[in-house]
Amino acid sequence: MTSSEDVYDVIVVGSGGGLVGAYAAASRGLRTLVVEKTDRVGGTTAYSGAGLWYPGSAPLRRAGLDESVEDARTYLRTVVDDPSREPLQDAYMRAGAQVIEELERNPWFRSFEYGPVPDYYPEVAGASPAGHTVFPPQVTVAELGEHAPLVRACLPAERWGRDEGPVLSGGRALIGRTLAAFLETGHGSLRLNTAFDSLVVEDGRVVGVEAVSEGERATFRATGGVILAAGGFERDQELREKYQPVPERACEWTHGAPGNTGDALRAGIAVGAATELLDAAWYVPGLVWPDGLPLFHTGTRGGIWVNAAGERFVNEARPYDQAGREIVRLHTTTGVSHIPAHWIIDQRQLDRDGFGGPYDQPVGAEWFESGALKRADSLEELAKLIDVPLDALRATVEEFNGYAHTGVDESFHRGETPWDRIAHHVLGFPALPELNYPAPPTPDWPNPLLLPLDTPPYYAATILPSDIGTKGGLRIDEHARVLRPDGTPIEGLYASGNTAAAMSGRVYPGAGTPIGSSVAFSYLAVLDIASATG
Repeated sequence: MTSSEDVYDVIVVGSGGGLVGAYAAASRGLRTLVVEKTDRVGGTTAYSGAGLWYPGSAPLRRAGLDESVEDARTYLRTVVDDPSREPLQDAYMRAGAQVIEELERNPWFRSFEYGPVPDYYPEVAGASPAGHTVFPPQVTVAELGEHAPLVRACLPAERWGRDEGPVLSGGRALIGRTLAAFLETGHGSLRLNTAFDSLVVEDGRVVGVEAVSEGERATFRATGGVILAAGGFERDQELREKYQPVPERACEWTHGAPGNTGDALRAGIAVGAATELLDAAWYVPGLVWPDGLPLFHTGTRGGIWVNAAGERFVNEARPYDQAGREIVRLHTTTGVSHIPAHWIIDQRQLDRDGFGGPYDQPVGAEWFESGALKRADSLEELAKLIDVPLDALRATVEEFNGYAHTGVDESFHRGETPWDRIAHHVLGFPALPELNYPAPPTPDWPNPLLLPLDTPPYYAATILPSDIGTKGGLRIDEHARVLRPDGTPIEGLYASGNTAAAMSGRVYPGAGTPIGSSVAFSYLAVLDIASATG
């Protein structure tokens, strides 16, 4: 028989962005349990920058942005181009500003901060060069106290054992602050090392979950509702092969948290849930490091990417989701291998920027010893090392070098969008007064992102299609209620984040859409539960 300690008002499965929903429930006096499969809290959110794409939110107003929420809505509508998702978009837009306002009333959250990141589709009506992304403030280990050791490490720390340091930023800051606020409500409980595997259903209503907790089977009941916020299925090879056109090693190449194996998806399907977008993922380019695995790469400042034909195929600096999806699309549709792609740079690029990106470090001997970076004194030698046709590679480089002299990338327009300019303003793009960006020194080339490849030796690194999670899942409505194929809600069951099919469909509108969706829809789920429970 279930003991009273095992009965809650709300159960949240997963501890990433859904943790905000757990806090929202507990702060309303609802007895709330968070079930986490691993030994740390945070999921993939802990790896992220924790951007939240929230038009109209208070941090944007405090930053003095003259933005239009209706323009943002128009942009979202246009770029997603799916009328069936418009109710989700409207709910997301309402919830984003509302949840920030509520969180900022708690001292643990302080004030979120605006960060200028342009919308990813500048050509679409309503797009903003200033963006709509807000971030949580940093927090120290000392401030978090006993809560700090429970927060999942950042990806480099987990992967290479790097020192995490005394400050939590990005996703770790959001998770650390939310965990402390949640537990200090007095109504929140946390179960680590507890692997959810099925839902308890009575008379057509979800009333709890079954899990294996510390090696023992356990049942936890929920009188108000269960929120599935356990990430996607990016770590499950069987599901990925079933639904997605991905390489054999997609599960190794993902940046999803270790526990994201589709348990919540399977459980939802088992109780009759509809699904959408299961063939989609939040793809990103991954730079292969000396350990043989890719690391999320953004910020390509020089050089070119070429496919197996030795041809360039993309604006290498475009928003990461677009670049990652383009690699997968071309690989699966053109008959030309784009996996792996080869990143060609020369000595000038290596000296100027290294590889760029958020995890840049000096290129040491291990890069060459492992084969992650190949060196050649000529293009002829490089073509042999990476097994691409010399004539095509030479023609590609010559064409690119011509663009460098004119400053115009006639093939892919690198350096022309707000994303390119802001992400790489340090290289000498003109000042952007509207964002208070100063004008740094201008180099001798007309476009700082188009420096010629003419300074041997040449180098080749490897780019693979990685991802930050799958984006298809259980179909939900504007209250985050999980729906059946006929559109009716399954009573007592909610989903958010990558467990739910993305409100943005197949596109990535702007920085903070994935984490923003996870937070917004877990919050909407709690509002629905709270309204029903009184």
